[in-house]
Amino acid sequence: MRTPLLASLAALMLLTSCGSRLNPFNWFGPREARERTVSADGGLPEILRDQRLLVEQVTRVVLEPMPGGVILRATGLPPTQGYWDAELVALPINEDGVLAFEFRIFPPVTEAAVSTQVSREVVVATFVSDIKLAQVTGLVVLGETNQVASGR
Repeated sequence: MRTPLLASLAALMLLTSCGSRLNPFNWFGPREARERTVSADGGLPEILRDQRLLVEQVTRVVLEPMPGGVILRATGLPPTQGYWDAELVALPINEDGVLAFEFRIFPPVTEAAVSTQVSREVVVATFVSDIKLAQVTGLVVLGETNQVASGR
């Protein structure tokens, strides 16, 4: 029983070590080295990039202590009503130890009214763990026209 297994393994090793067409590693042609440039978005295809806009203005940032970390709550003010699917998107910690979040949001699908400031406000929140907080000196929420910082 061992002999056929050893013979099969020896034959497989022999085939993969040579440049024959029977080698499964050669079935799809030789590998070619390709030069690849990486952009700021990590080279993601268009469909995977975040298509949401930055909220026009960040009006308020609040840290609420919780077991194991904090809840970072931000209020944004878009130019009209109807903005949707808002989220705080974390960026890498910068060299100063600041953890920044982009306040991302989709614009309305159809034309929308401006109305009052209170009716346009959008509130989003995210949890930041104590482990992450130990690495940072401050938190910042970025909008299109401003940014609001919150010290720990």
